Amino acid sequence: MEKELDIREYNIKTLAYLGDAVYELYVREHLVRNSREKASKLHVKSIKYVNASAQEYIIGKIYEALTNEEQNIYKRGRNAEAHTTPKNTDVISYKKATGFECIIGYLYITRQKRRLEDVIRESIRIIGERVD
Repeated sequence: MEKELDIREYNIKTLAYLGDAVYELYVREHLVRNSREKASKLHVKSIKYVNASAQEYIIGKIYEALTNEEQNIYKRGRNAEAHTTPKNTDVISYKKATGFECIIGYLYITRQKRRLEDVIRESIRIIGERVD
């Protein structure tokens, strides 16, 4: 039997690492299901959804709809010390994107599948309106 998860046991950057992968997978699945384009074109489209600027934009739109726990996870991720220099973005956007990824990682690792899918669906909708 798996032990009960205490989210405080996870390094916040580890949640962001997981959240980045989970979010990208959902975005790729969305694009594949809704397009018959080749992988190279899908990759170009996915970048519009999975980058710091897009994730910063998303969090600005959904923050108020997050639960208190999700807001706390976001803040922990946003405020975590950055050990790398972000490519193609500024530090503030990078930190906000990291906070967003932490929420996704948190929802995934705590097996809140319905909530995870709701947040991702809304995120994809928000960026889809922006890039279409």
